[in-house]
Amino acid sequence: MLGRIKIGLFGIGLDTYWGQFEGLLDKLTLYQDRIKDRLEKTGVEVINAGMVDTVDKAVSAAGLFNRNSVDLVFLNISTYALSHTVLPLIQRISCPVIVLNLQPTKAIDYEKFNSMGDRGKMTGAWLSYCQSCVTPELASVFNRAGISYHLITGYLEEEYVWNGVNDWIDACSVRNTMKNCRVGVMGHYYNGMLDVYSDITLLAAAFGSHFELLEFGTLKNLREKVSDDDVNSKIRQFRDWFDVSEECSKEDMEQAALTSVALDRMAEKFRLGALAYYYEGEGDPAYEKIVTTLIPGMTLLTGSNIPVAGECEVKNVLAMKIMDALNTGGSFSEFYGLDFNDDIVLMGHDGPAHFKIAGGKVRLVPLPVFHGKPGKGLSIQMKVANGPVTILSVCQGGDGKVTLLTAEGESVEGPTLQIGNTNSRYKFPIPAREFIDNWSKAGPSHHCAIGVGKRASAIEKLAQISGIEFRRIC
Repeated sequence: MLGRIKIGLFGIGLDTYWGQFEGLLDKLTLYQDRIKDRLEKTGVEVINAGMVDTVDKAVSAAGLFNRNSVDLVFLNISTYALSHTVLPLIQRISCPVIVLNLQPTKAIDYEKFNSMGDRGKMTGAWLSYCQSCVTPELASVFNRAGISYHLITGYLEEEYVWNGVNDWIDACSVRNTMKNCRVGVMGHYYNGMLDVYSDITLLAAAFGSHFELLEFGTLKNLREKVSDDDVNSKIRQFRDWFDVSEECSKEDMEQAALTSVALDRMAEKFRLGALAYYYEGEGDPAYEKIVTTLIPGMTLLTGSNIPVAGECEVKNVLAMKIMDALNTGGSFSEFYGLDFNDDIVLMGHDGPAHFKIAGGKVRLVPLPVFHGKPGKGLSIQMKVANGPVTILSVCQGGDGKVTLLTAEGESVEGPTLQIGNTNSRYKFPIPAREFIDNWSKAGPSHHCAIGVGKRASAIEKLAQISGIEFRRIC
């Protein structure tokens, strides 16, 4: 795991008010303390610069945030404030800025407010609700200064607000994960899948990830050093993690276990956070044996936060890593067909899958043939758990730009194909035929990553803070 996310927090106000309206500063400080507490409950470390109400305090707060290398800054509009006390701070930091335009409550209690009698007290009470007064001023200054920022408007205890805050924190965490991810690329592309071919340099620039080009010979050498005890231990792990079919032969289990141990050691040796692979080994029996025994071990890696994509789908393993970092799974998938009777999209894939999204225990079954690939061996069979899902594709366009393409839908009950693959039924808010048309025209490869839950909002925020384009189909 990476270190804790560090969040900078500061409030803004007008120092002239404090001597005019007794108790106002204390009240606003209390509100900011509540924001700090809510942030800390997400597990982040909060660097609180307090109330920034002068230019000198702005410069000092910027220094505090920079010394602590904060990942994200929340600007809390406490009350009206002069924009010249904010700009010097934002100009001195280089992380994303989220502006919190939060009233204390859903609305002013007008009856209580108007019954105060004392207009000074009434003004002081109103000023604690005056956040929206300065929001356009800050936006105007940031726009003219070319400063990127993001707004959350609501009230202090509103779940809409905190869902948005949590999405920003998740997006920041995922961005850090991607920057520190070492992606293994082993073998070569599935020959002829032109949509899958990737510009690794462009992907490294977009996400900050490191790409390690690996030889299949490295895996072969590691496999030759695996002991019988290692194999037996791995078979026990297979039986713990999988629902192992009685049809799985002893030899297939042993060969898959050999490869799984070698994969674990390769992942450790190269400190991999993800892996894209494909190989056939035609004409070399030793390599042919290895490539038919990969799926169980690669499924274990995927379930252990090292997602693995077949067919050397580099773009898609990045999508899988994003979903995994959001704690929603991230399983390799493609479109299997359409059910026009039920307006359903069928999706699945052979190869590694993610335990986190399975509806029930993942089955380990033998396949007499790997469709479109040489050989036969063990595969996994599972259904994605019923409920909300998000699909994600990392796209590379003809203009050289990277786009995060998403859609939200539901995994639903119904018949699926029992062919030794991941296989599920999905319903989207738009008709199936419209969905597949719109998704295809957005320019993804034919693969995508699927995860549980509705996470398009967090993915959009990841795109915003990473400077990547974003598109949502539904």
